[in-house]
Amino acid sequence: MAGEKGVLIDGAFGSLLIQRGLPSGENAELWCLKHPEIASQIHADYIAAGADVITTNTFGASPLKLKKAGLENRTAEINRRMVEMVKAVIPATGFIAGDIGPTGEMLAPYGLVTFEEVVANYAEQAEYLDQSGVDLFIIETMFDLNEALAAIQGVRQVSARPIFATLTFEESPAGFATLMGNKVDQVMPALIAAGAAAVGANCSLGSDKMIRLAAVIRASVTVPVIIQPNAGLPTLQSGILQYPEDAVQFAGNIKSIRELGVEIVGGCCGTTPEYIRAIRNIFIA
Repeated sequence: MAGEKGVLIDGAFGSLLIQRGLPSGENAELWCLKHPEIASQIHADYIAAGADVITTNTFGASPLKLKKAGLENRTAEINRRMVEMVKAVIPATGFIAGDIGPTGEMLAPYGLVTFEEVVANYAEQAEYLDQSGVDLFIIETMFDLNEALAAIQGVRQVSARPIFATLTFEESPAGFATLMGNKVDQVMPALIAAGAAAVGANCSLGSDKMIRLAAVIRASVTVPVIIQPNAGLPTLQSGILQYPEDAVQFAGNIKSIRELGVEIVGGCCGTTPEYIRAIRNIFIA
């Protein structure tokens, strides 16, 4: 998939749902079941902006995550319908990525769910996504290496499709590490050994700091690297999150990340189709 010009993934989704009417506190997946035309239009906007890969609105659609909203009995329906919303607009040349996010639970011994329970949770979600026809999986925004490994194992139990895996990192004087203290040189090889075809980072950092993290990740592995930054660190203004990086600044930093040898890029929180279009213009240039 990663050609000379690289691969461009889409950007944020939830914030665009809010802009288009998602009420505060309502479950995003359930709302999209009621308004599939809005979800499909967001996907279409990212396609028009030049994204090669469109992610499904299933970040919070694993059984354990949906259980918090009382929707665990609708796991199959939600995952299948979210794939259909992408299929309604994606061209034959595009790729659909089944999006898998954290459960919101801490794994034992820090929490109450076991590694095996989390593997089964992700296997169930992945099976619905696989059967619905996704081309690959994106396991993202993980802050615990063990949960990421459980997700990869769960996917691998039911599918042979490619897996992209990204974690979130924080920067300190000691370097980059996840919230659980996992270092880059520990995390990336472990993800690859578990079965990930591409590894990297998303969320938590703006694109400027992500340049430094991308360099560390790129030096730690030989497989394709995926980087999806936020549009800077947000501030709350009049009850609305505002992100400081505009599309031009963001795309410029993505160019720097690409020049490090990073093959797969996209956006996370605060990004929109405008940001993806700005990156696409750099790809073309």
